[in-house]
Amino acid sequence: MARIDRMIDALVQRGANRLRLVSDEKACLDFDEDSRPITASELNLNLLMIFLKEVVPPELAAEIEQEGQHRFVYNSPSKPILISVTRTKTQVCVEATVHAEPEGAGAAGSVEPSPAPAVAAPLALPKSGVASRAAAVVPAPAGDTAAMDALFREMVREKCSDLHLSSASPPLFRKDGSMVMLSSREPLDPARVGEMLYSITPALRRAEFEQRSDTDFSHEIPGIGRFRCNLFMDRKGMGGVFRVIPNDILTAEDLGLSSQILDLCMLMKGLVVVTGPTGSGKSTTLAAMVDYINRMRSDHLITIEDPIEFVHENKKCLINQREIGNHTAGFKAALRAALREDPDIVLVGEMRDLETVEIAIETAETGHLVFGTLHTNTAPSTVDRIIDQFSADRQSQIRTMLSTSLKGVIAQTLCRKKGGGRVAALEVLIVNSAISNLIREGKTFQIPSIMQTGRKLGMVTLSDALLELVTKGLVEPEEAAAKALDRAEFTRLLESRNIKVDGGPQP
Repeated sequence: MARIDRMIDALVQRGANRLRLVSDEKACLDFDEDSRPITASELNLNLLMIFLKEVVPPELAAEIEQEGQHRFVYNSPSKPILISVTRTKTQVCVEATVHAEPEGAGAAGSVEPSPAPAVAAPLALPKSGVASRAAAVVPAPAGDTAAMDALFREMVREKCSDLHLSSASPPLFRKDGSMVMLSSREPLDPARVGEMLYSITPALRRAEFEQRSDTDFSHEIPGIGRFRCNLFMDRKGMGGVFRVIPNDILTAEDLGLSSQILDLCMLMKGLVVVTGPTGSGKSTTLAAMVDYINRMRSDHLITIEDPIEFVHENKKCLINQREIGNHTAGFKAALRAALREDPDIVLVGEMRDLETVEIAIETAETGHLVFGTLHTNTAPSTVDRIIDQFSADRQSQIRTMLSTSLKGVIAQTLCRKKGGGRVAALEVLIVNSAISNLIREGKTFQIPSIMQTGRKLGMVTLSDALLELVTKGLVEPEEAAAKALDRAEFTRLLESRNIKVDGGPQP
């Protein structure tokens, strides 16, 4: 049964004049006096093309991808239906009416030679890019799952970190930080991308995608690995980005985490934040810290993730891992609930909104150890980011709370490693009494200077971390300079150590 059939049933049974499907609008039945929506959500262009490809005659399959007007007869289970399609660069408009000819007059899917009737102008609604919930939950063909799994296998085999699928583009991979095409492939049309992506998307996440135009989930291939998945809409259609989640968790020893970072894992209460841009390895570092806790402490640890990435089995700790969407409605709801679940340690995958940040700080203040992540680039800027999320009249209170609850910030940046692979430069802020006073007094701009004088306490600036990677021969000087906050200053620092950077200082 084609996915458009249920809408055609409504057209026939309710005696409407026509069924109208316009991208970025709700499906509607038009009557003499009014128009009535029959879906709760808008339809996106990509889903409309999937609907059409299920019923279009083979001779029109290629043409329907092009701009213009097309018309054909589809013999639905209800009645023969005349389907008229008008396509522009950014929009598809489909009109379906009961075919006027006798039911036996034409073959299923026959082409109508006459010109297409005029199509009603689409309503000026905001373009949310969402799709019909009812239609989206229909499973895609199994072959599409096989196509996705083949790409995942290639991704793992070639030691790539990410796979990118975009409409009108061939599959691309990220290897050692660069986007590459591992083998020659043709660009994927929007409908094909949609079929492939939906083949591995859980029904609940499809519904979320239809509501928000993006979603996150995990996918596993037994014996191969697990993958963190993100689906999104852009101007060309659906897209997806997939990251490999290693089966084996790198330990704190594997990553060479300092004793001061490991000391943060042994705290009884407080807030520890791991920061960095997307793809900087925050999840890997946090997983190593959770593993260290699991081996060294006998406590109850709750993780709140979207989605669950690294899977932790109980060692000395009891670990409960909760996934947003499957096990809880959201971060703030799960964090509030965690307080009633007798935790010693709580990991919040993302402190993505003000209320979650506030609850995390309160949880840290009430005798729990809380780990969280933010998308900031440096340790000092993390403090400002947390405070700036609150209104001006509350910032003094939050500074006071943060000055006592924040225990450490680890900000990391990934660098290309000599000989392939990547290595993280870790900036470490340990909150001592001096840092605490600066936070309370609103003098966070002085934190970098305290970090430079606090090396004996385990504080590490980004420049020091990058310099160490260069002097150890792990990273090229040019790569380290590119990752520095002030390239010219860092270049001078290298040259003071008789290390030359190609191109020299730049403004």
